[in-house]
Amino acid sequence: MALPLSRVAAYAAPSLPLAAMYFPVYVFLAEFYASDLGFSLGFIGFAFIAVRLFDAVSDPAMGVLSDRLRTRWGRRRIWLAVGCPLVMLSAWCLFVPPADVGGAWFVGFLFSLTLGWTIMLTPYFAWGAELTGDYAERGRVTVWRDSIGLVGTIMAAILYNAGADAAGGMMLVAAAIVLLLPLSVTWCLWVVPEPRDFSRPSPAPGNLIGVLRGEPLFGRLLLAYFINGAANALPATLFLFFVEYRLEAPGQGGPLLVLYFGAAVAAAPFWTFALKRISKHRLWCLAMIYAAIIFSTALLLGPGDVAAFAVICVLSGAALGADLALPSAMQADLVDLDTARSGQQRTGAFFALWSLATKFALALAGGAALILLEGAGFSANGDNGTTALWSLALLYALAPIVLKMIAVAMMWGFPLDAARQAELRARIEA
Repeated sequence: MALPLSRVAAYAAPSLPLAAMYFPVYVFLAEFYASDLGFSLGFIGFAFIAVRLFDAVSDPAMGVLSDRLRTRWGRRRIWLAVGCPLVMLSAWCLFVPPADVGGAWFVGFLFSLTLGWTIMLTPYFAWGAELTGDYAERGRVTVWRDSIGLVGTIMAAILYNAGADAAGGMMLVAAAIVLLLPLSVTWCLWVVPEPRDFSRPSPAPGNLIGVLRGEPLFGRLLLAYFINGAANALPATLFLFFVEYRLEAPGQGGPLLVLYFGAAVAAAPFWTFALKRISKHRLWCLAMIYAAIIFSTALLLGPGDVAAFAVICVLSGAALGADLALPSAMQADLVDLDTARSGQQRTGAFFALWSLATKFALALAGGAALILLEGAGFSANGDNGTTALWSLALLYALAPIVLKMIAVAMMWGFPLDAARQAELRARIEA
């Protein structure tokens, strides 16, 4: 049975300010702190990696907590209210730093922002996975959530470029987050009910690590998602550097980002339509192959090729919605596999691992790219030679293609389809 559109929209609403917050962290923040505030690219890269090591503890802890703590408001909803003020404060302090900002300020508020993100995002994703047990309807929920998130990303790009300079742009983004996050969270909590907990008494449900070891499908999907996430993190981190130094088109990054994410939003109805006809894993693989083919042409670009790159942004952006939404919907189906076997609905714990994979992919790939670029002699404040510029192009365009093809090889024959998932839901709901 299809969920009411009003409920799906209310659930998706917080993803707009959350995406508007998270996107600048991995696209604008490195250039802002390096070019405008004089931070070393290597220091920024190491800071991102250090924060992800912290996530290795905080994310699983949050997942277990949201599964086990039962309150009068439910297991999931309460955490959005708890994390909201921390995210608002941290985003403002990180995006609008004082004139004499130092490394401790940057690292400290990067840590607090990622903690607030964990408190909100892990239960939020688990909540979405539990809203429905239908195979295709889960895809509809995630496509809506991630498409609204892409609207937030576009908003962040527009606001950033509307500022008089980078500092002004970051302040506009921060102001939008502080305004929209509490409004959207309130709407979501007011309209969307807490989903039913299908956990049942079990003498030996097994621990999560044991489940991951005993069922290879969990690890297979998680690893493929991590690899594809790393493929997406490389161009996200290097996008502005590629536009400014490879294409020699400073100031064009914002409009190009709007084209890219706008194409992703426009293509969302297609992925919802295709979900009813093609298995999620096969549709995801087709989207990755298509994106890799389109993106390979970026290697051929050089100074002045802004129009050609705009076409690449539109064509490759159309695949982004599938890249974001389909793996998350597949993870929800795998949680059904564990629930049917163990009797425990541990959605929060599984999506904590999911969130951890997302963050590690972004931070490790993005951080490593910045470190490698600095090692190749690339500078965000000076002239760059042939070696530095080719290193930028290879990290931006070639490395993601290789990673995506690895993910495709892992997922093409994935055995969990609509028929098997329907059998699992019948067992759970019985």
